[in-house]
Amino acid sequence: MSKIRITKQFSFETGHALYGYDGKCKNVHGHSYKLSVTVIGTPITDTSNVKYGMVIDFTDLKKIVKEEIVDIFDHATVFNKNTPHIELAKELSDRGHHVILVEYQPTSENMVIDFAKKIKDRLPNYIKLHSLKLQETDTSFAEWYASDNL
Repeated sequence: MSKIRITKQFSFETGHALYGYDGKCKNVHGHSYKLSVTVIGTPITDTSNVKYGMVIDFTDLKKIVKEEIVDIFDHATVFNKNTPHIELAKELSDRGHHVILVEYQPTSENMVIDFAKKIKDRLPNYIKLHSLKLQETDTSFAEWYASDNL
């Protein structure tokens, strides 16, 4: 049976700031992120299975990505907790803002690595994460491929 890639796209709004950066992105700002999640597998051949003919039900993939990424990062502000931004994060959090503290500089590159791990951990054994594309702007994106990370 053929291997098939299935892609589902998501969008969310997230703010961040890059501590120590030498450009505008050192300031708190936000993006309308677009995330494309591609998995690979073999379509189910069991005719008695309600998912017959599917690699994975798009609804099942959506549930994983929404729970692990979209519902957490949407309308949040992300800071590297190992920088002085921790003080700003505490202030915002104390004022009721949704703040996420991460162990890394919150660039698209590092975010897509984080997202890949979270999604891979939730996929069924017979489905593999093939790639992620995290688009920060219309012209800028970071990509993660499983084949590059063996």
